[in-house]
Amino acid sequence: MSIRSTVRSRLESVVGEERARSAARTERAVRTRLARAIAPPPPKKKKKKRPKPAAAVPRPNEPYTPHPTPTMSRHQLLAGLHERLQPRTYLEIGVRNGESLALSSTRSIGVDPAYNVDREIQADVQLVRTTSDEFFAREDPLAHFSGVPVDLAFIDGMHLSEFALRDFLNTEPHMARTGVVVLDDMLPRNATEAARDRLTSSWAGDVYKVAEILRRNRPDLLVLLVNTSPTGTVVIVGLDPASAVKDAVYEAEVAYCLAPDPQEVPQGYLDRSEAVNAKELLGLSVWEELAKRRDDSEPALDDLWEQLRGLATGR
Repeated sequence: MSIRSTVRSRLESVVGEERARSAARTERAVRTRLARAIAPPPPKKKKKKRPKPAAAVPRPNEPYTPHPTPTMSRHQLLAGLHERLQPRTYLEIGVRNGESLALSSTRSIGVDPAYNVDREIQADVQLVRTTSDEFFAREDPLAHFSGVPVDLAFIDGMHLSEFALRDFLNTEPHMARTGVVVLDDMLPRNATEAARDRLTSSWAGDVYKVAEILRRNRPDLLVLLVNTSPTGTVVIVGLDPASAVKDAVYEAEVAYCLAPDPQEVPQGYLDRSEAVNAKELLGLSVWEELAKRRDDSEPALDDLWEQLRGLATGR
């Protein structure tokens, strides 16, 4: 038996078991306080220094290439086309917050994997939360239109040329022959704004290459650069829904699309000397005529394309 047990037994015989237990508890509490008082303080833990965040990559302060002041924004151009064409159907690739989709009052489809619409939409719209590639891979992606071809399409998705090119090539088979396709971000204001790797707050990417590609491979199309703010647009007419060359065009041009930075933007795009004035473009009677002729089985359109070709550029 230990010394402490012997003492406790003798104490119990004198004062009783309950008082002995109370005394033992008191004794343990005193010993604990005493031990804490004389014990050396624990060593302080050294605080680990947090690594400093990497310095942000500075954005290049590259001046914009001088160019004529745009007479319209991209949304004003799109609103004007809605008003003049009175489209039966409207397809939009790249919805974001719905600013452009809100311009439509007709049956519409909006495609975007991460849309966050924060304004009222007046149209009979189907919003599809997916990528454009997955959307077009569906069995009947435009079923919402009940067989009516697309009269107006706006492509403003991923700002990389291979994506925008696929979007156009996948859209054209669904277009009316009198239809109009608008692509955004086609006139970067300097080479940095056109970079594939984003370096600037306002970013056009290398989408401008789509206009170059279509001009090289599809002389049947009329590809009009339009001087709109902030980063220009392209209007495409003369569409051929039955065209069978889309795969060949993509395969022939994908290496050009993927060319690494820095991008070599044509000077006529940077200074917009190849672009037409947006107000003059909308002022033509072409758009109302397209609406009138869309029900013809084989609409005659060459006279309308000649009007568009007659527009002066660089103003």
